[in-house]
Amino acid sequence: MTDRSGEDWVTLAATFELPRSAWIEGPVAAADGATRATYDPATGEMLTEVAECGPADVDRAVVAARRSFESGAWSRRHPRDRATVLQRLAELILEHLDELALLDSRDGGKRIVDTATIDVPGAAGILRWYAEALDKVYGEIAPTGAGDLALVSREPVGVVAAVVPWNYPLEMAIWKLAPALAAGNSVVLKPAEESPLSALRLAELAAEAGLPTGVLSVVPGSGPVVGQALGRHLDVDAVTFTGSTAVGRLFQTYAGESNMKQTWLECGGKSAVVVLDDVEDLDAVADGVCAGIFTNAGQVCSATSRLVVQAGIADELVARVVERAERIVVGHPFDAATDVGPMVSSRHARRVLDYMALGADEAEQACGGGVVEGAPTDCYLRPQVLLGVHPRARIAQEEVFGPVLAVIEAGTEDEAVAVANGTPYALAAGLWTDSLRRAHRVSRLLRAGTVSVNCVDALDVATPFGGFGQSGYGRDLSLHALDKFTGLKTTWIRHG
Repeated sequence: MTDRSGEDWVTLAATFELPRSAWIEGPVAAADGATRATYDPATGEMLTEVAECGPADVDRAVVAARRSFESGAWSRRHPRDRATVLQRLAELILEHLDELALLDSRDGGKRIVDTATIDVPGAAGILRWYAEALDKVYGEIAPTGAGDLALVSREPVGVVAAVVPWNYPLEMAIWKLAPALAAGNSVVLKPAEESPLSALRLAELAAEAGLPTGVLSVVPGSGPVVGQALGRHLDVDAVTFTGSTAVGRLFQTYAGESNMKQTWLECGGKSAVVVLDDVEDLDAVADGVCAGIFTNAGQVCSATSRLVVQAGIADELVARVVERAERIVVGHPFDAATDVGPMVSSRHARRVLDYMALGADEAEQACGGGVVEGAPTDCYLRPQVLLGVHPRARIAQEEVFGPVLAVIEAGTEDEAVAVANGTPYALAAGLWTDSLRRAHRVSRLLRAGTVSVNCVDALDVATPFGGFGQSGYGRDLSLHALDKFTGLKTTWIRHG
């Protein structure tokens, strides 16, 4: 798998048929026959044309989801039986690992080594975890007086719309689907326009695993059309969304103007990594800083895009970070030598380039920025490091979603915390210190859903992921994710 050459992956890719149809009780074309081309950002090649769904298709999917939910074929099925299906789906994902890894790599420009060793196995692992947890989530008995029994149980909310981004297409879909399906809901999944292929293949595998008809639909299409139709649909009970803060606000509006459906948002970030002046191993810190912002070309919602470093060690650390950034190889996702692949699309690359130009105006560009010379498409961007960034500069406040690191010096620990907390976002944070006391004190002061201390973007299925402020609310992963997809029901029995 990981020892294949780039040529091997090209050869293997030619053996797989790319999915094209939407999935609504089986493979279907869009009601009006519309399609949308999806492109490989690494080469500019059109991969295939995928069904471009519209409101009629959304309505058809929601009707199928409601029918399947009310039938009880999944919603009232024994938890262990649901677990068996989810476990089988996890097995099928691993059996089709190479195919799914290629779909996400070609669709989104992701390094094949990452999709094959992290994303696809991680998706299967999350499914297994929720399947194993299904018969271990208990109800409650509330304290009452004699003669009364108050039972508190969890019930699935009903029809869930899941809207996911393009940076981790398969894995983000599983983040939503695993707990929602485990709880007994029916789900309508909208993949991102740029990366629909793995979600469409996943629907086929789910049917093969034994998921009843109608329980999972996949409706590719544009956000303003399909996303809005799901957000406004009167028979959708909950929306779970990962994406930009601007679109998250739209889903809040859609819910308020329709049926007040539950809306769970995981939105943008402008995360900081705080480096305190007691750190001795600056090489390890520099490695961590670069991994935190340049992984997946910076297209990570929790990317630590601001380096807030105490002045005493700033020069030494920044020199190491710049040296590493200049060595990063931006190349084809199939090439084993590639450290960073292309942006997901030319449109997104242009957006990031605009921010790179802004950053160069607002601060000192230490290295990087711009399109890689001689690259096959304009999606290959050089990582950029900016020095002397003012904490209130736009490049320090707005999410770039690209390989741009803003360096901000802080004189004191308190100043570093204030800078780190000084954006509207609060998704994640990093902290490097050799003092256990400072680690506890400062991590407690950092406002973020996850604080990674002396490590990079700590993440596990057993721990919740999400943020505060304009990074959204609700949590993915862990048992807490089940809170989004279940409602508490009290049954009060008077027997005395």
